[in-house]
Parts: sequence; C-alpha cells; structure tokens
Amino acid sequence: MLRTRLITALVLLAILLPALFAASPWPFALLTLLMIGAAGWEWARLNAAADAQSLPALLFGAVVAAACAVTLLALGLQAPPVWCWWMAGLIWVVGGAFALRAGPTRWPHVSRPLRLALGALALWAAWLAMVQAKALGINFLLSIFCLVWMADVAAYFGGRAFGRRKLAPSISPGKSWEGVWSGMLGVLVLALVWASYIDTHFAVDSPSLYQLLLQRQPLPLGLLMLLLLSAMSVVGDLFESLLKRAVGAKDSSQLLPGHGGVLDRVDALLPVFPLALALSSLSTFL
Repeated sequence: MLRTRLITALVLLAILLPALFAASPWPFALLTLLMIGAAGWEWARLNAAADAQSLPALLFGAVVAAACAVTLLALGLQAPPVWCWWMAGLIWVVGGAFALRAGPTRWPHVSRPLRLALGALALWAAWLAMVQAKALGINFLLSIFCLVWMADVAAYFGGRAFGRRKLAPSISPGKSWEGVWSGMLGVLVLALVWASYIDTHFAVDSPSLYQLLLQRQPLPLGLLMLLLLSAMSVVGDLFESLLKRAVGAKDSSQLLPGHGGVLDRVDALLPVFPLALALSSLSTFL
C-alpha cells in the first residue's frame, strides 16, 4: 500500500508541478478542471443510492466541469465580484455547521436535487477560487495550499500525541479536539515564518495569504482569520467524511490508487479557497 501511495503521489506531482509553475495560468486551470469533473462524478456517486457506476453520475461530473469551463470562457482570468467569495464562504460556515450538527444519519433525508446542487456549487466555487489564486501569483496560491496541508499534518501528529477528547465520533472517530488545536497552532507558526521570512527573503511573484492577513490587517484580526481558515479546513474534511459515512463508503472512489478519490484529497480545500479570497479582499491586493 505504501509503495502504491508513493507511486501515485509522484505521478501526480509530475503532472501538477509543470502546470503549477507554468508562466501562464491556463495549464493549471485546465488540469484542475479535469480534477473538478472527477470530483463531481464522485459527489454524485456518494449522493446517488442506486448504481454507483451509473451514467447520471458521469453526466453530473461532466456538467460540473462544463459549468466551470463556461465560466472560464465567459470571464477569462478576470476576477469575479468579491461578493461571490463571501457568499460561498458564508454558505460553508453556516451550512457546514448545520450539516455536521445533524450528523450522517440526517444527510440522506435531504432531497437529492438539493444535495447535488450544493455539491456542484461547492466544486464550482472552489475551482474558480483556485484558478483566480493562480492568476494572482504562485506564492499566493501555494500559501493557501500549505495552510491546508499544515493544518492536516499538525492535526494528525498532535492528535496522535495528545488526543483525548473526540471531535466528532459519529463522523470521524479518529479526530480529536487536541488535533484541531495542534493544526491551528501549526498554521499560525507557518504563517508567521512565511510572512516574515519567505515573503521578504525570496523573489516571490506575489504577496502570500499570510502577508495580506498579518501585515495589511491588524495583527489580532489577521490571526483570527487564519484560525477561521484552519477551522474551515477541518469542516471540509469532516463534511466529506459525513458523506462517506452516510452511505457506508470508505473512499470517494479509487481513482487515485492508494489515496482513494479526488474528493478525499481536496475536501479540506473546498471551503478554504473561496473563504481565503474573501478575507484577502479586505486588503488592497485583490
């Protein structure tokens, strides 16, 4: 299993890195468009009680990808109105809290059209935010990715070392409150190091998220924003776990051998990217 995971990770990096560091944002946009289409297929599978390999699930993934492509053709790389990010962030904060409070047993009782519509909206907003972040600069984009990765890694090791109180046992029994606090602490340390060292000692192409929140906002407010983003990465992770537990699935699919599905890898990114762009809009950068 470890060998399979490593091979898959290396293949993904070989595909992602050239698109990520390309001078033009278009290769990254097209690559992530394929990723979002696959995630849409997985969302439909998790929310369709019938045949997991059915044509409707494939069509849903294609429709999500097509909606993203139409948006790209209509807007190009022009930023959408800032209120779009705030609306997407608000839906995640309110809707995510409501869904997690209700638990996995209540999710199947939500009408299927609403579940599919929410999934399409979440995937579309996250993709649009990722493309916009890439257009703004690689340093900005990477700082958001690394926030989510740090929150996850620090939560994992902090939970293993100190975990006592379960965070959401009916959704993800392995997660603990101590892990959440560890993830938040890891994000704050990363932010301070990035803003004070990487942004000032390297020839970066754009301000990082951390510079925008910590140096162009009052420091206490910036720290609170980072804690919110860290918390929302946990919400995204838990929400996808809720979907899988509601239907008894271990992974969203087997598209990525050793890693599960695309949703398993991007779940925490879905709420963080739109909300990060919303909070960054409070500076003069966007």
